[in-house]
Amino acid sequence: MSRVQEAYFIPEPSRWPVVAVLASVGILAGTAFSMNAVTGGYWILAGGLLLFAFLLYGWFGDVVRESLGGFYNERVDRSFRMGMFWFIASEVFFFLAFFGSLFYLRTISVEWLGGAGYLGATQSLWQDYDAQWPTAGPKGEAFSPMEAMGVPAINTLILLTSGATITWAHWGLKLARRDHLIAGLAATIMLGLSFVALQIWEYHEAYTHLNLTLRSGVYGSTFYILTGFHGLHVTIGAIMLMAIMGRSLRGHFTPHNHFAFEAVAWYWHFVDVVWLGLFLFVYWL
Repeated sequence: MSRVQEAYFIPEPSRWPVVAVLASVGILAGTAFSMNAVTGGYWILAGGLLLFAFLLYGWFGDVVRESLGGFYNERVDRSFRMGMFWFIASEVFFFLAFFGSLFYLRTISVEWLGGAGYLGATQSLWQDYDAQWPTAGPKGEAFSPMEAMGVPAINTLILLTSGATITWAHWGLKLARRDHLIAGLAATIMLGLSFVALQIWEYHEAYTHLNLTLRSGVYGSTFYILTGFHGLHVTIGAIMLMAIMGRSLRGHFTPHNHFAFEAVAWYWHFVDVVWLGLFLFVYWL
């Protein structure tokens, strides 16, 4: 029998924050050591990632058990929604910082290097520099920029379709249509994984045929940072959808109690919107 409490639920002291610190230190240290060819760096990174996976499984497992046990009331539900809202808001500003960097580089820095503006004197340093975007800078190697058609356009269609399938799954949940819920989630997961697979193939083509790498000046670095972080978010979103699908198969959600599903759906729609900005400003313009 579910126990609905009037008071705001406060969990017992947990070991998970300590595990989170250890996992974060392992991932950061392992990444730094690996990039600098320090012995054992990859093992430290792998250990940090495994510890992080254990953290997610254990901590979210506790939350799921508390939810199914009836410990959460409307006040707790409201706090969860506020937390997810501010998390997505932080992600918005995360990407805005990179979009702002891209705008600054394209519209200000490149013109200065070409002799325009009050810093136009830098033209004297590179007499033959063609200040046009895309650019690898005055001394960068030649490369071919990415085209909007092809894989980027296909991935845009994939993500737009995935937004429709997750909405279909949500309506299936609200209307107690379990078949629609599972089918919509399965379709969304497959579309998300297809997006990631196509992006990996796109990166391979860029490196092997277009000579577009992380060393290709500001264009290469901004391209891989923006699209790479977005691809990471799609991967994380797909993993979240798999977890939600597993819970849906177990019957954890009802038409009136399914915040975990809604949180993942919000995140997925955010990923869709960010990609539209990427497609427009990184590929198209």
